[in-house]
Amino acid sequence: MKIIAIGRNYAEHAKELNNPVPTVPVIFLKPDTALLKDNKPFYHPDFSEDVHHELEVVLKISKEGKHISEKFAASYYDEIALGVDFTARDIQSRHKEKGLPWELAKAFDNSAPISNFVPKTQFADIYNLNFHLDVNGQSRQVGNTSNLLFSFEYIIAFVSKYFTLKKGDMIFTGTPAGVAKVNVGDRLEGYLEEQKLIDFYVK
Repeated sequence: MKIIAIGRNYAEHAKELNNPVPTVPVIFLKPDTALLKDNKPFYHPDFSEDVHHELEVVLKISKEGKHISEKFAASYYDEIALGVDFTARDIQSRHKEKGLPWELAKAFDNSAPISNFVPKTQFADIYNLNFHLDVNGQSRQVGNTSNLLFSFEYIIAFVSKYFTLKKGDMIFTGTPAGVAKVNVGDRLEGYLEEQKLIDFYVK
């Protein structure tokens, strides 16, 4: 399986990092070794002094497809989860300055904590989903899927022009504003609507 991630898919997050708001999706990949499951602790890597949390809604692809039409794309995912796209911001900033790829900042081991998946049918409106991240009991990121720049269906259709999507692939759909540095000892709790799906410590 592969992890496909969408950058700058909430306008306020793009602005907080002084990035232009994109007109087409910004795509990057994480390997399967980035996954961190079952709310296991995240061990802060020693190669970065500035790892940021980025809370995201994650789609799980339910069947294989390529060149998927946007009007049929909703049938290619049945479940959603919350995930954290951990980003070594100091490394990313250095690479962006030189026009280099982001992989060292985004794709390192355990950089993609993921919650259990839940059926999307649990939710009355997939485009009015509230989600938020608390760090040490304080609200840090608050988002709603109504603010996506590119819809889930558009993302699936766009990505499938370039990569064949396979069952089990995961798509991290972008993070709202409020990203910030994590520190050893922090507790991260992520909620989809009022359901707590993420609850782990930084060690």
